[in-house]
Amino acid sequence: MLVTVAHAQSAPTRCGVGIPANEQSGYVPLPRGDVFCPIVADPKASRTFVSLLRHESGDDLQDTELDIASVGIGDAFGVGRWSGGTPGDGIQLSITAGVFAQFDLGTSSYDMLNADYVVGLPLTIRKGWFSTRLRVYHQSSHLGDEYLLREPPNRQDRENLSFEAFEWLLSADGGPLRLYGGGELLFQREPEDLGRYVGHGGVEFRPAARIIPMGSLGGFRFVGGVDVKSSEEQDWEPAISACGGLEYDRAGGTDVTARRWGIFAEFYTGPSPYGQFFREKVRLIGVGVHFGGF
Repeated sequence: MLVTVAHAQSAPTRCGVGIPANEQSGYVPLPRGDVFCPIVADPKASRTFVSLLRHESGDDLQDTELDIASVGIGDAFGVGRWSGGTPGDGIQLSITAGVFAQFDLGTSSYDMLNADYVVGLPLTIRKGWFSTRLRVYHQSSHLGDEYLLREPPNRQDRENLSFEAFEWLLSADGGPLRLYGGGELLFQREPEDLGRYVGHGGVEFRPAARIIPMGSLGGFRFVGGVDVKSSEEQDWEPAISACGGLEYDRAGGTDVTARRWGIFAEFYTGPSPYGQFFREKVRLIGVGVHFGGF
């Protein structure tokens, strides 16, 4: 999103991740940052985080109640950017990868329930307030060994969920507000009857001013967002993910080398975002610590 605090060696972008102000026009190999803002509330965005959540599942959301730890390790690597005349504008090709796992905190060994592996190749484009992301990605999902062993019926519930997908998102930002929307087309699906189409959209709010300034140490600013996905597989029932909280960055935080972290309240309701349990309805409430910046 738009950041108004400049740094001597970098220029602000709408993503809150700096791109050098003196970046050359034309082709830039192995660029820093990205021209498309990461999505704040998407459970499968490529970022690193640890969240403690109350997990409720079942038709009435009371069949199963668990305390879980949801952990993600993800990153993006810029391959090349074709930069325009304005810092932050251009076309960029990147590689992204992430692992997302959930652990049952009510067991002595913190049994792993599920792990999703996601690898993508996004092409991102920005011109002024408008940006877009076209991405081809692969996801495969696996149940944890401890979960499979503790109850024999779980062996029969396992489905080999794996697919490739093409995603296209459009984004518009102005001041502290951002709107985005688009969808996905799944192919090479397993199981074969997995629905093909997914709608995806959301809104984000990020005031530029720090609400807790800390002078030369930087400070905290508010970050919040609501992300909605709706799939053919789930008869278009919406999956709503929301988060909001405080993100810390140091003074001069628009520098591309600046590291960020944040503490966020999290809420999710709808079809499960955890691959092996995609047919379940869940509700998640808790708090998380996220690293890497939005």
